[in-house]
Amino acid sequence: MRRSLQFLYLLLLWCDDPIVAWATEAFIGTYGINYGRLADNIPSPDEVVILLRAAKIRNVRIYDVDHTVLKAFSGTGLDLIVGLPNGNLKDVNASEDNALDWVKENVQSFLPDTRIRGIAVGNEVLGGDDYELWGVLLGAVKNVYSAIKTLKLDDVVQITTAHSSAVFANSYPPSSCKFNDNVDQYMKPLLAFFQEIGSPFCLNAYPFLAYLSDPANIDINYALFQKTQGIDDQKNNLHYDNMLDAIIDAAYVALEDAGFKKMEVIVTETGWASKGDSNQAAATVDNAKTYNYNLRKRLALRKGTPLRPKYVLKAYIFALFNEYQKPGATSERNFGLYKPDGSLSYDIGFPALNSSSATSLHGSLKVIRDQACFGSNVVVHVVSTVILILFSRF
Repeated sequence: MRRSLQFLYLLLLWCDDPIVAWATEAFIGTYGINYGRLADNIPSPDEVVILLRAAKIRNVRIYDVDHTVLKAFSGTGLDLIVGLPNGNLKDVNASEDNALDWVKENVQSFLPDTRIRGIAVGNEVLGGDDYELWGVLLGAVKNVYSAIKTLKLDDVVQITTAHSSAVFANSYPPSSCKFNDNVDQYMKPLLAFFQEIGSPFCLNAYPFLAYLSDPANIDINYALFQKTQGIDDQKNNLHYDNMLDAIIDAAYVALEDAGFKKMEVIVTETGWASKGDSNQAAATVDNAKTYNYNLRKRLALRKGTPLRPKYVLKAYIFALFNEYQKPGATSERNFGLYKPDGSLSYDIGFPALNSSSATSLHGSLKVIRDQACFGSNVVVHVVSTVILILFSRF
């Protein structure tokens, strides 16, 4: 009897019903996408849902908690990482009550229909130029975690923060990598807390930027996953045939040096610009297509890196759309797999918004949201609750 109930409950969890599938990881599979919205000419959130489902991209990361987006993702089966922006860190760090109010309003109120699987507390804070935020990041992280713990969401929502490569003193060769001395005093307590709550180390990793920093000495094929001699790391006796693997292993080395050997690294941003300024000659459509196509193949292998072969590589691609309102170099506005009108920037196997595969989903979106895999959400809730009660008595 116990086994039968256990099997039935697991079967309910495995269905693609957003209300039932609570016991899930923050990242399913290996491929995700960053859905940035610094543009007023991109498709609506409802259209984005159609596009993502047509492309079969399940893992999505946004940089805020825009309620229009959270409502659009309700009932879609897409797993969402939301962001607590850097501008909110001081307020959330100031008190647990502030953090609790933020989580209630922007996370709890949308669960379980919107599958919010993680909160990224700040983005690229350590190593950034706002030093005041360095000192409040850990407090903000702890207060947000305390809030989800209080609301009994800690088994559903994972807490993380993403770092840029600026936190590293040196990443070449990978075996030499360590955290910058000025970052170290903030990084180690943060990592200790993440280790305690089971969170990964999140890294925004860009071979594109690394190549631009030294094009005379870096083989572009190495950065693009193309055939190349690669590099040998003699200290670790490892060979690297692509730069992304090397960057990730550098992070693993830095983590081990800091005392966190078992922490997983997840790539929260990576991509290649399709257009750039005159000093960014590598930012071309062909190179962007090559990088993202080969990256997709690399992730599909479901394997780890040379240093950590058992940790399957997972990555969020940057980005879904070209965003013309982003500041900085021209390349910053041209990382999108899609143009603002929903057409492809280049073809790596995904459908355009107006393609037949995407259009066919439009009419069925309401059905997807309204139906559970075995019937109404109410029925599934009741059944799963009864099973849990019975299961607890054995």
